[in-house]
Amino acid sequence: MRELRKMSGTDFDDLVDFFDKMAQTKWLGAVHDQLKHLSGSWIDKVVLDIGCGTGRLLERGKGEASELIGIDLSPQMIEKSRLLLENAVARTKMLVGDAYKLPIAEKSVDVALSTCVMFLLPEPQRGIAEMIRVVKPNGTLVMLNPSPKMSPETAATYADSFEMGGFERDSLLAWSNVSTKRHRYSNTELDHLLRELGTRHVHHTHVLDGLATITVASK
Repeated sequence: MRELRKMSGTDFDDLVDFFDKMAQTKWLGAVHDQLKHLSGSWIDKVVLDIGCGTGRLLERGKGEASELIGIDLSPQMIEKSRLLLENAVARTKMLVGDAYKLPIAEKSVDVALSTCVMFLLPEPQRGIAEMIRVVKPNGTLVMLNPSPKMSPETAATYADSFEMGGFERDSLLAWSNVSTKRHRYSNTELDHLLRELGTRHVHHTHVLDGLATITVASK
């Protein structure tokens, strides 16, 4: 089994524009909308996004949450997210940080999100355990990960079926290429991992015709 390299902030600094544009595609934008819905109300909640990128997901709660916290390895991503959220009604805190060692206190957030991040880690269980650490009792954890069905071939078929072209298609295929080199979890594998780490009420929702999964769990 190949050893996966842990990615650094500089790996992503040059991709800020790509990820910001990808977060605004129809396919990922729709997934983010569904993920926010499945995460429950953000009203008066402290919401954390681990691997927040340019802040497009957090932006959806800027007039709703009491505090929005974004953490990303890339200083350039954090700078972009600060600019995006500077006029938010909610308090905002954008921090450069590592998913293995989040720079926030234990049991301090109501909702923790992680989209397209945990599957990239060499040891996803370490990142998920840290995610659980910072969530309050009865708080909510939400992740988006590629499923075992995700591959360049299945992504291309999906794109063809919806007549996707240009950047919409290219960004989905780029995600599929990275996915095949990292981790793709089945629902059963995620159930086992999350329950082993101490969560409950684990629920999965397939998106993109089963190419990816939104997983919601309670602490």
